[in-house]
Amino acid sequence: MPARGLPTGPKPVNIGKMQTTRQVAALPVRRNCDGSLSVLLVTSRETRRWVIPKGWPWPDREDHIAAAEEAREEAGVLGLAVPESIGSFTYRKRRADGPVDVQVQVYLLEVTQELAAWPEGDQRDRLWLGLREAAAKVEEPELRALLLQIADRVFP
Repeated sequence: MPARGLPTGPKPVNIGKMQTTRQVAALPVRRNCDGSLSVLLVTSRETRRWVIPKGWPWPDREDHIAAAEEAREEAGVLGLAVPESIGSFTYRKRRADGPVDVQVQVYLLEVTQELAAWPEGDQRDRLWLGLREAAAKVEEPELRALLLQIADRVFP
């Protein structure tokens, strides 16, 4: 069990031969001096891919609050989480007992503070980028599409 006393994740649901489960994610954003928007990416612990902070839903917290907590743990940022999901993406998570498809609900996190030290700071790198630059860095096609969709809405 993780230090916070929560299980490592829900049991996957079998749909035919495919297993699916769900996670929550934060999309940390900040407004720059010139009015542009930047998003924060972090590296995954094992493969070092650029991703957004995500994790398992917390049984005692609303999803947007759990997503904000994941951002604090994984990226070292605090902020205001928007309660409505801005979209979702699917990715394939590697597990010892085989891969599982994970549906991730994404919540906007307006960053108000960036911490110098945080729980996973020695395991991850973080990087602020524009939306289109962030989309080019991530490997998950649906996350890339979500970032580009947001970029088109913010900067048509």
